[in-house]
Amino acid sequence: MSTVRILHAADLHLDSPFEALSEPLAVQRRREQRALLKRIPALAEKHGAQIILLSGDLLDTDSAYPETARLLSEVFEGSSAKVFISPGNHDFYSQSSPYARLRFPANVHIFREPRLTAVTVPELNVRVWGAGFADRRCGALLRGFHVQRQGEQTELLCVHGEVGNPASAYNPITIEELAASGVDYAALGHIHTCSGVRRAGETIYAWPGCPEGRGFDESGEKGVLLADVAPGSVRAAFLPLGGRRYETLRVSVEETDPLEAVLAALPEDSARHVFRLILTGACDRAPALPAIRRALEGRVFAAELRDETRLREDLWAHAGEDTLRGLFLRRLKQQLETAPDAETRERITQAARWGLAALSRDEEVFPL
Repeated sequence: MSTVRILHAADLHLDSPFEALSEPLAVQRRREQRALLKRIPALAEKHGAQIILLSGDLLDTDSAYPETARLLSEVFEGSSAKVFISPGNHDFYSQSSPYARLRFPANVHIFREPRLTAVTVPELNVRVWGAGFADRRCGALLRGFHVQRQGEQTELLCVHGEVGNPASAYNPITIEELAASGVDYAALGHIHTCSGVRRAGETIYAWPGCPEGRGFDESGEKGVLLADVAPGSVRAAFLPLGGRRYETLRVSVEETDPLEAVLAALPEDSARHVFRLILTGACDRAPALPAIRRALEGRVFAAELRDETRLREDLWAHAGEDTLRGLFLRRLKQQLETAPDAETRERITQAARWGLAALSRDEEVFPL
């Protein structure tokens, strides 16, 4: 029984807009995405993968920057691996898409139709099934699908789709359909978090997640899957790519200087990554967020600051002062005592924090 080694990737979303970043950083991130695409055939060569399965959404839209489209069509030239691409809902196949307009190397096969078809690779004793989205939405492609096995041939499936949501507009797939498919390994895309190896009947299936995060909803380590597949046998492992990460850190500033607390919370390799820093705890006054932001320059690739600190209760004692601060606090305290709900009380408390910061002549009151 022969075993085939597969590199399985999906959801690169090349040419993403990166709207939360400044334009120079967004341009840099799109360049880095193209470099990430170049790594895929290199990784296949390094790990001895004979087949590369790309399960959709390689592009973020059905169009692409010219340099990205050219790279996609040329990057697998010279690779010893057979490459299979199943367009998804973001990079669906159409006559105007790069998949139709550009010439791809002979070792690359693109599934162009929204129905399952197969390509046999006789030298590897493998058959690869796949389909491509033809629009932003796609019906259930696996409904009624079952492979008629041919001897000891390994059966693979490469498709973009959503498992476990029958109402999905993106090729809804059920566990029962995977179990009935008869394939040895189903290489899926669409979900941006790695699933790990899962089983439906005798079929092993997985989605690798996106190979690099693009926002805080795609946090943590990202990568691809490397799998050894034979009839009735799959061994798969997650291969992290070590790209930029998006991380959320909650930082208590209650017992220390806010800037010192933020810098202490950052990991050693923080200059490579993007952080959402949420400041928490009870403080005498609002943290000076602009000063923290300036101090982070060069220490992180990008950062988003959120202030969720609260005033210490004893500060309301200043409401008795015959000063502008006292008058300000008295009026807010009256509103606080008659506030109808917790959300209103929180808004009043935030107003007190910002007002006191301004009255104390802090350099800037930074809004949430």
